[in-house]
Amino acid sequence: MKYYETKTPNFRIRMAVKEDTPLILQFIRGLAEYEGLSDQVVATEEILNNNLFVKKQAEVIIGEYKGKPIGFALFFHNFSTFLGKANLYLEDLFVTPSYRGLGAGKALLACLAKIAVERDCGRLDWWCLEWNEPSIKFYKEMGAKPMEEWTVFRVDGDALPALAARL
Repeated sequence: MKYYETKTPNFRIRMAVKEDTPLILQFIRGLAEYEGLSDQVVATEEILNNNLFVKKQAEVIIGEYKGKPIGFALFFHNFSTFLGKANLYLEDLFVTPSYRGLGAGKALLACLAKIAVERDCGRLDWWCLEWNEPSIKFYKEMGAKPMEEWTVFRVDGDALPALAARL
């Protein structure tokens, strides 16, 4: 198994494998609880396994402190037509609350940047909830800048098949 060694003592990062599916779901639920969105988690181990390890629609890195998994980041590629190349999009990053402050979040974000550089991606993007000031501060400290001139749009629920029916 390939590990990314980090500057954080006793912390290393690896790519997730199929056997990590229950752990990934646990981290997703932990993040949803932190964001007050637990009622929106409909993912199951079966859904995650199929989409992450069969269809390979996204990838996950797992952060381990002294061999114990304490955090994760789920990401996938998108594409910039202006740059003419792929980017990495970070969907979720979570560190177990009792392990925050060790530098694990910084290392996970730096690992994603390393993967983006290795894959010749043009950039690393993600969204952050506006109320989440601690994360916004953290991201800015890591060199990120908010894209305030952009508005996020979403089509979901019944609106998605309704839009598809317009074809």
